[in-house]
Amino acid sequence: MQAYLKTDMPFYGVQKPGRVPIVRRLIREWPPGDREGYKRLVLALWGLPHREEKYLAQAVAAAHERFIVPASAPLYRRMIVEGAWWDLVDEAAVRLVRPLVVNHPDGAWPTVDSWVDDEDMWLRRAAVICQVGAKERTDPDRLFDFCERRMAEKEFFIRKAIGWALRDYARTDPRAVADFAVANRGRLSGLSFREATKHIGELIR
Repeated sequence: MQAYLKTDMPFYGVQKPGRVPIVRRLIREWPPGDREGYKRLVLALWGLPHREEKYLAQAVAAAHERFIVPASAPLYRRMIVEGAWWDLVDEAAVRLVRPLVVNHPDGAWPTVDSWVDDEDMWLRRAAVICQVGAKERTDPDRLFDFCERRMAEKEFFIRKAIGWALRDYARTDPRAVADFAVANRGRLSGLSFREATKHIGELIR
């Protein structure tokens, strides 16, 4: 697991099926009473040295949906910046930031809007992919705007993020993604364009 993720962070070697009962016990036996308790619980797990403990922190954070509110955005930002690798960043973006912007758009989007131009590459990636899985609740204007603002980047993880975000939304509105991809064919990287249009080739002119 450590070699696969190319990290020096220690692992216990416990894969997801083995972590599920631990997460359930954490949720059952240590329910936070308020948002401050939620933050303390999540950070207590996040601060432990093994990577699986960080996975537990994110799983517990996602399980307590009533605390996924704009005031928790700094906590999720910390996970993204400190996680600084695709597994932790993507989990935070999709399981924590997505419900944040979907359920609390007025309070959450101003924060996430600032991430797309942040000097931290992982925050930029999180902003691009944070609507993956949102389906009909996606804000397409922001999705396309974020992709356009980052499409000149040469960073692999950003190019991949753009392709993933567009490919995912193509399941909901293939015509809109096709039109965006065609209009920006000369500006999107080959990787982003291929990923975005993987399942909508018949719509590409």
